[in-house]
Amino acid sequence: MSAARDLLSTFEEFLRVPLPVHLRCWDGSEAGPPDAAARVEFRNRRALRRVLWAPNELGLSRAYISGDLAVDGDLYAVLGIPDLVGRLGSRPLRDTSPRELARLARKFAALGIVGLPPRPPSVEIPRRRGALHSKRRDAQVVSHHYDVGNDFYRLFLGPSMVYSCGYWARPDTGTGGLEDAQHDKLDLVCRKLGLEPGMRLLDVGCGWGSMALHAAQHYGVDVVGVTLSAEQRDFARARIADAGMSDRIEIRLQDYRDVDGSAFDAISSIGMSEHVGAAKLPEYARHLHELLVPGGRLLNHAIASVVYRPEPPSRPATFIDRYVFPDGEILPLSRTVDAFERAGLEVRDSEALREHYALTLRAWVANLQESWDEAVSLVGAERARTWLLYLTASALGFEEPGRLTIHQVLAVRPTGTGASGMPRTRHEWLATG
Repeated sequence: MSAARDLLSTFEEFLRVPLPVHLRCWDGSEAGPPDAAARVEFRNRRALRRVLWAPNELGLSRAYISGDLAVDGDLYAVLGIPDLVGRLGSRPLRDTSPRELARLARKFAALGIVGLPPRPPSVEIPRRRGALHSKRRDAQVVSHHYDVGNDFYRLFLGPSMVYSCGYWARPDTGTGGLEDAQHDKLDLVCRKLGLEPGMRLLDVGCGWGSMALHAAQHYGVDVVGVTLSAEQRDFARARIADAGMSDRIEIRLQDYRDVDGSAFDAISSIGMSEHVGAAKLPEYARHLHELLVPGGRLLNHAIASVVYRPEPPSRPATFIDRYVFPDGEILPLSRTVDAFERAGLEVRDSEALREHYALTLRAWVANLQESWDEAVSLVGAERARTWLLYLTASALGFEEPGRLTIHQVLAVRPTGTGASGMPRTRHEWLATG
């Protein structure tokens, strides 16, 4: 008996579509085109049990992260098989006749994979405590994502330590251009905000301090940066001290909702509002409006869904929620604009950077793969595989139209007379000083 041949034919029968993969199984058997770009190995029967107990992206993710399922060669080719995960998760049993179900059950039983669900990989996020998007719970989930070691993040982010979409405005769009792309993104944000010497900038979700440093060093502003990650705070403070900018930049371990005091001339929020959630987005917009001086600008840089998808009554568990961004919510651009306008902000510009994020993610994947052994030594094999899977799948998500995009939304708090203080043309407010 060939486990690989039987398994491949069973999956094709169940999904009702041919699978362009080369499959290898625990018994050494192989099936499928030998020259297929997508090469998958079920190293043991437990890998298949993971998929059968969660026949969707979560089951496949658990099998890969645990090491029970391996990909030989191009991970992009496997993840890029059209609608594989969608078909696996959406093929309802009610569409399968009793006779077909019985035949499939006999095949799986013959493969020896019938059994209890395996324990999830150790890096899967445990049950969360507290109300969704409460301050306590947000602090916990942000720590889970970011407090895994600054040295690990440096491996794939590079020296810039910027964990958001770059701006690929130069001719070189290869991985060697990542630092230029991140520099140009930070500068683009500063120019859109109209930063000038003497201004005060609030950087919400300041990460490792890159935006704060760029704004203070190149535009002469004073910066307050807030983060919920203790490791980010410590790293940012050390960078700022080394740069001799501690008198110009303050980094706080603080929830943005607790920022008060004197108003700011500008606010940057880069890759942070995805953590806010739909229910809290109006509060987010109102609070940032209150923190701005009249005429002050807000730049919100965030991933968005391309089309509006109402939340189901009970959202099924996903790979992203269980392993990467717990409680994260990707909302359509319209929700963000609506929240800003209801809060009294005037939206002046929105720029889509979908292709830019795909390039950024591919550069991160290349960096991680080049430093793979070091990554495993720093965070362990399961977490390293989690991040490789996440970054690779995300790159494909931004390359395929109709799935994910990212927008920089520029808004202003008008003055009492209704003035925006904005130059009349985009050329003017994007011009360098």
